[in-house]
Amino acid sequence: MNTLTRNYLRSKFREYYLQAALDTPPSLESREWGFILFDDVGMRRHKSYLGRGELVDYIRSMVPAHLYHSAAYYQRPGAPTMKEKGWQGADLIFDLDADHLRKAPKSYSDMLDLVKKETLKLLNFLLADFGFSEKNISVVFSGGRGYHIHVRDPKVLALGSDERREIVDYLTGRGLDVERFINESYIGGDSRGGERAFKLRAPVEGAPGWGSRINRSLISFVVRTRDLDENDAVKVLSLTKGIGPKKAAAFYKGLVERDALDKVRQGNLDLFRGSSQIWKKLLAEFLEGESVKVGWSLDDERGETDEPVTADIRRLIRCPTSLHGGSGFRVTPLTIQSLEEFEPLWDAVVFGDEPVAIDVVKPFKTEIQGESYDLEEGHSELPACAAIFLMARGAAELGKALEG
Repeated sequence: MNTLTRNYLRSKFREYYLQAALDTPPSLESREWGFILFDDVGMRRHKSYLGRGELVDYIRSMVPAHLYHSAAYYQRPGAPTMKEKGWQGADLIFDLDADHLRKAPKSYSDMLDLVKKETLKLLNFLLADFGFSEKNISVVFSGGRGYHIHVRDPKVLALGSDERREIVDYLTGRGLDVERFINESYIGGDSRGGERAFKLRAPVEGAPGWGSRINRSLISFVVRTRDLDENDAVKVLSLTKGIGPKKAAAFYKGLVERDALDKVRQGNLDLFRGSSQIWKKLLAEFLEGESVKVGWSLDDERGETDEPVTADIRRLIRCPTSLHGGSGFRVTPLTIQSLEEFEPLWDAVVFGDEPVAIDVVKPFKTEIQGESYDLEEGHSELPACAAIFLMARGAAELGKALEG
């Protein structure tokens, strides 16, 4: 980024900060603050402020490209070392970034759609499985490629890194043992060499925790498979290692029986003799995430979150209502209810549509406020919101205005 571009971006950020009503997190005086300025390479951290007015004055004076606060609360947040700060507790933070998602699309808008689905999924875990109250959860669009969730329940403040990592393990299903949820019960047969009979049991509909998610995934799988004709279903099922066309055909016929869906809701997977082995193969793929490889999934409901952020009890996180120096978008606070309707490429845009001349330095595709841009290297003129985005992303420099 050249000096002309840097000065232009700083001036536009200053305009925003001079008029914006900046939000601050609870207990801001107990938090460490950090800044990356437009002309700095590293972060200025170990800052502390006694109140909102002092913080806002600093922001409007220095005009940072990036603004952060700690998830932690400290006795002396401005102390130069972590040991001297006196850690008192920390919010539980989740950072969902499209870069960390499997099979993330290349399109920015599609990427944002996918990460929003993951965020909604994670919120369901926090509300349903952990029982957190909505009033103790804050959702924030990061201004970049994802969302942050702040949990400020008093019960989580004293948790250490190991306990927070266990929460991530639960959310991601790491170490989840299929035998705890799917098991065979012996119902009869000859123990002296004859065929023994078993029933395969799964969690029932409405079971607590992961059990409910597994049952819901199984129901979704059955519904989707029943919607296929037999030939297509056999082809898809046969893609799973160990399930040949003959077994797949028998399995499909069991799924389309009138009472099959009711049986699955009740946790009964014993559709026909031998079906247990097929279920186990499909369920193992669901739990391990391997089914994505063959384009077939049992509605993978595992949360995707950046573990180091959640486990790090001294982490800095972007301050809501600040601007993201890599996009020019607003780090936007949301309610759980408003998240689903939130459109970041509309609702997080703060700059207008006045024309700005730029020199594109590398080919770039994006979409902002319903307009698609497919730009090659060279001179161009774009609305300010798009031009600032390209400059912040390093894809363009400020150019000279086109002559009329």
